Amino acid sequence: MLVLVCLCWSSLLALPSQAQEDLSAHFNGVWTADGTLFTIGIAVEDGVLKITQIESLGFEWTNADGKLEGNIATIEVDYVSAGVTGIIQVELLDANAAIAFAPTCTPDFMVACLLAKGRQAVFRRVEAP
Repeated sequence: MLVLVCLCWSSLLALPSQAQEDLSAHFNGVWTADGTLFTIGIAVEDGVLKITQIESLGFEWTNADGKLEGNIATIEVDYVSAGVTGIIQVELLDANAAIAFAPTCTPDFMVACLLAKGRQAVFRRVEAP
C-alpha cells in the first residue's frame, strides 16, 4: 500500500515559495492518482489536513492528520497489510495537481519500501469542494 500511496502521492514539482499566500484551500477536494483508481478525499480544517479513503484498491492503511506548510503537506502513514510505516510528502503544483513521494519508509528492507524508494505519483483533483 505504501508503494501505491507513494506512487499516488509522489514528489511534487517545486512551486515557487509563496509564504504570503494561504494555499491550504487548494488541497480540499477529491484526488485520484494518475493511471489508477486510488482516490482520497482531502479537507483542510484549521490548518490540519484530514484524509478520507475513498478507493484504496484493497490496501489496508491508516494515517495521522497531515501538517501543512505552504504548498507542502506531510502525512504519517501506517500500511497494516504491508507491515511498514512512513511519511508521505505531497507538494501542490497548482489548484488541481500534486505530486507525492515517501521521504521515509521503515523498515527499509520491506518490499513495499524498496519499491517506493525514489518513486513519485501525480495526483489530480477530480472534484472540488
